[in-house]
Amino acid sequence: MHLRLDHATLDPRVRHYVLPTRIVWKSGGDKAFENLERVCQDGAGSAMMRYTDAPASIVLDFGREIHGGVHLRHGWTNNQSPVRIRLRFGESVSEVMGAPNQDHSIHDLECRIPWCGAAEIGNTGFRFVRIDLLDKGTEWEIERVRGIFVFRDLPYRGSFRCNDERLNTIWQTGAYTVHLCMQDHLWDGIKRDRLVWIGDMHPETMVINTVFGETDIVPESLDKVRDETPLPRWMNGISSYSLWWVLIHHCWHHFHGNADYLAQQRPYLLDLLTMLRSKVDADGKETLDGARFLDWPSSPDHSAVHAGLQALLTMSLRAGAELCGILGERSHQEECLVAAQRLSRYLPPPTSSKQANALLVLSGHADAAETNAKVLGADPARNLSTFYGYYVLEARAMAGDHQGCLDVIRKFWGAMLDLGATTFWEDFNLDWTDNAAGIDEPVPEGMKDIHGDFGDYCYKGLRHSLCHGWAAGPTAWMSRHVLGIRPVAPGFAKVAIEPHLGDLAFAEGTYPTPKGDIRVRHERKADGAVASEIDLPEGIVRVEA
Repeated sequence: MHLRLDHATLDPRVRHYVLPTRIVWKSGGDKAFENLERVCQDGAGSAMMRYTDAPASIVLDFGREIHGGVHLRHGWTNNQSPVRIRLRFGESVSEVMGAPNQDHSIHDLECRIPWCGAAEIGNTGFRFVRIDLLDKGTEWEIERVRGIFVFRDLPYRGSFRCNDERLNTIWQTGAYTVHLCMQDHLWDGIKRDRLVWIGDMHPETMVINTVFGETDIVPESLDKVRDETPLPRWMNGISSYSLWWVLIHHCWHHFHGNADYLAQQRPYLLDLLTMLRSKVDADGKETLDGARFLDWPSSPDHSAVHAGLQALLTMSLRAGAELCGILGERSHQEECLVAAQRLSRYLPPPTSSKQANALLVLSGHADAAETNAKVLGADPARNLSTFYGYYVLEARAMAGDHQGCLDVIRKFWGAMLDLGATTFWEDFNLDWTDNAAGIDEPVPEGMKDIHGDFGDYCYKGLRHSLCHGWAAGPTAWMSRHVLGIRPVAPGFAKVAIEPHLGDLAFAEGTYPTPKGDIRVRHERKADGAVASEIDLPEGIVRVEA
């Protein structure tokens, strides 16, 4: 028999089962459990939960954040009827111990589980699961609890290793964070929004370039939002996000050199660039409308938003001009360059925002060394955001302060690891860490809950996403600046390799390109000089940085 499924599509993702690594917490009294350790073992017999004098409850840790749900397999019940349970998913222990956020994906469910059967429940991002047995007098045999891990099975072609294990873990954590967000499209987070936000995609795309190379998910996500946003609407309702669409296409073509894909963007790109040029007044000041947004921490500071948009519009028109040149659209290319030049002559009023100042450096509106000394390097791990922290690192690298970047990566992103993170968070502030418990244990009395007690704007308390792709910038940054690998011509036809080890003794790794993987090892010699071993695939020419 042939099974026909009309209009069926294949899911690019796979499903793996993972076992819990430990039991974090249990409640219900001595008679509530029997052989409970077996829920963390495969094929080792059954465990028993009983609701006697109090509800039986357990919290399981799957060891790291995953995307998906849980598979429960059950044996008998004492009344040979379905069991009623409450199932809570959480990115932290405090989330499963409380009332989890319920928007976009459901994290808190009351379910009826068949006896002598199985059930698959949930579709969200989580590391912890709490199970509560709800009916008094019920005895429930549990044969197996497994996490259903849903992801794209892609090889990590890019790699990074140095003599500092903290930096190695940060690189891997950033790569894994973005990998989890690569679902049906490139999401910003796996727990909550689960949407294609184009601005968020830029640091995610840079990590994908670094770790996976060319993959379908980036073009599919770019095209999805393009097709859902007829001009003159702004992508996601945010003017800067249409600017990021141009910048992502520019970097995607630069890294992969897919001329056919770029040509598909011609009609929309040219019309969008025409609209962007109309948002430059006679004095060279940006006049972007729609939602005016950089990132959440900078949003109350209108001077910072204006400065950032001035810089982003300049960068977008320059990138657009380059893309027009590749497409042979000479008149559009010239008009974009003229508008970008007019923008560059206008300097917005001063702002103390690290985010805005980083963009001013990257766009050429501000001097890198001076801005680094006065703003970006001043109390460098404070007033960062996980999203725009990437652009702060890029701007500080332009100032030659690679050591300062390594220090802030260790301190800011590393502090999330110290609190139990296995993926990087939607936002983070070092001030939150004072007397704060980690995410991987119940919060002790008298201590702050790093998840539930903090957050702002749209991510207050447990709504805060602890797996957000925009936070993974250090992964791309370390491969670009520590390994020193940078494409100079589209598709890596030419590459510059200029390592910056800072205080590291060595760094080595791989970088994916359309022509194969670049392999490098850089080691500091006794005299302080750096010796490099470089293996380039055929067809890539190394040029001076």
